[in-house]
Amino acid sequence: MDAIVAGPDEDGITEALEAAGADVARVTGVLSRPTLEEAGALEAELYVLTDVREATTIPIVCDLNDDVRTVVYARETIPDFIKGQLDLAVDPQLMDAAVVADELTS
Repeated sequence: MDAIVAGPDEDGITEALEAAGADVARVTGVLSRPTLEEAGALEAELYVLTDVREATTIPIVCDLNDDVRTVVYARETIPDFIKGQLDLAVDPQLMDAAVVADELTS
């Protein structure tokens, strides 16, 4: 499984996805369409966003790839305008990264 994790990863979702067998590209800093394309958004099966301030990247990734599953793994509440394009939102305080990664990759 090809996955992209965008934003800071204080809760270890990248390592958990890799341990579950995913090939993970990390994107930090400015999250733009060209940056997401370079990270493999056109082919990725999974896009995990860890910073809800970058929620506008979800429609961008969905525009690039109709088959991508989108996940927010963050403690903050997601904006309402994103909910229609989001497959899953998980608070790291409620579910460990390893459990989330196992569910996403199985």
